[in-house]
Amino acid sequence: MKYPYSYLISLQFLGFRFHGWQKQLDQKTVHQMVDKTLRFVIDDAYKSLGVGRTDAKVSASQYLVQLFTATELPSSFLSEFQSNLPPDIFAESVESVPRTFNLIQHPKTKIYGYFFSFGTKNHPFSAPFIYGIAEELNLEKMQEGAKIFEGYHWFHKYCTKPSANTNFYRQIIRCEVVENTLLKANFFPEKSYVLRISGTGFLRYQVRLIMGELIALGKGDCTIEDLKASLHKENDRKPLKSIAPSSGLQLLQVTLD
Repeated sequence: MKYPYSYLISLQFLGFRFHGWQKQLDQKTVHQMVDKTLRFVIDDAYKSLGVGRTDAKVSASQYLVQLFTATELPSSFLSEFQSNLPPDIFAESVESVPRTFNLIQHPKTKIYGYFFSFGTKNHPFSAPFIYGIAEELNLEKMQEGAKIFEGYHWFHKYCTKPSANTNFYRQIIRCEVVENTLLKANFFPEKSYVLRISGTGFLRYQVRLIMGELIALGKGDCTIEDLKASLHKENDRKPLKSIAPSSGLQLLQVTLD
């Protein structure tokens, strides 16, 4: 069916009770809940398309959805959509875009944040937001290691279950470990940190595998030279096994170029 109208919706969601964005059989996903709400507020045919997959329990400060409709949306759509969404999904805005616009193919930059703390066990309420590491970590070494990922590299070891046509030569625009000033709550640890990483496209589990290696670096289980070697074209191309848990990961921003 051809849909004459197209819109771009900006969402926020807490992913802790969802099995990612993508619809899956017998799993509760964000896309499933968004479509369920759309069916309730839109009387005519529609189709929705997300900006990309997210892992189970991953949250988003900004997530984009393209909505195709058979009829024009009324001015009351956003408020009706908002009031019927579950409390862990929030619709920030909706705007009309050309029917020729394609959210998946359009050039874009994504910024992810991986939130973590170390040296003590966290309050259990922190679990959906911050990964707590009981051991002490060498933060300065982790900050040094993060910079190694910037630029173009071969990320064979930072991807799981790739397809036959997967392009492993990717660019990381920026990668840094900084103090967390984005998320605050009275049950958070006194100090927490975030790996901020941006790029035009990420592989399956790439950010979590990078975070896993930085944690290993902070513990002294690998070296700066090990990180550099893992990004060479001539590496053994076997995926790394030290993957950070999904609940500390958040999609912070999607910028359409």
